[in-house]
Amino acid sequence: MSMKAALEKIEPVFGNSFTLRSFDESDDCNHPNWHFHPEYEIVYISKGKGKRHIGDHISYFESGDLIFLGPNLPHFGFTEEVFEAHTEIVVQMKEDFLGPDFLKKPEMQAIKQLFQRSRQGLSFSGPVKDRVGERLQAMLKQDNFDRLLTLLHILQEMAEAEDYEMLNASGFALEVNTQDQDRIEAIYQYVQHNFKDEVNLDEAARLANMTVPAFCRYFKKLTRKTFSQFVNEFRIAHACRLLGDDSMTIAAVSFESGFNNLSHFNRQFKQITNLSPRAYRKNIRKVVS
Repeated sequence: MSMKAALEKIEPVFGNSFTLRSFDESDDCNHPNWHFHPEYEIVYISKGKGKRHIGDHISYFESGDLIFLGPNLPHFGFTEEVFEAHTEIVVQMKEDFLGPDFLKKPEMQAIKQLFQRSRQGLSFSGPVKDRVGERLQAMLKQDNFDRLLTLLHILQEMAEAEDYEMLNASGFALEVNTQDQDRIEAIYQYVQHNFKDEVNLDEAARLANMTVPAFCRYFKKLTRKTFSQFVNEFRIAHACRLLGDDSMTIAAVSFESGFNNLSHFNRQFKQITNLSPRAYRKNIRKVVS
């Protein structure tokens, strides 16, 4: 079943200039769906491992996540892969949520630069992730005024942090088109459901209602990568999660990720992560770009 890609409409609650929402693992509201919105978004996941898919970027995170996304970066819900008890807190705000000239104030220069960097997607690690996570948890119990002050503190802390990576998720942020969204949604669903077995280029083209050559050109133009690159990155992100389980052999990880040839798996893994699966397991890194 293909879910419709959607422009998510986000309205702040009365008395607030931004939205703050919290979900826990029992919430049934976070089914993965391909969506985008003009708001900037902070997503904090307290713990657990999972996949991020933001624009044209696929990566794996572990021990929780803190990301800051700019406007109109299409992304999937982040928690469909998080397997342990966790809390997820999401803050969404428009660039002018404190007025059109607020970011022009001299005191806001660092935050203004943070907003510009976030258009590529940012992932934070190290102590700043935990400090911001604690502030976000505290916000849930604060009144509206203190919430706003805390949000400014969080933005300044993120602006000054050095422990971050650019996700370079430029994706389709510049040109969001409903038909493209629907097609990419259908293709993503197909890959997600079939990556452990066989993913077939003919079937992907059929879902997009195109001939194979037209589909290949379309997919490359939209995502700046070939369809087979996309599938391999999806599989390798899954393999990264499995490598965290020391009881699985590398061969078993390869097979479970949809590779039926171990040397091909090793080659693709090295190409995408710059490490061999064995080295990655030794030094589980935070992001696969």
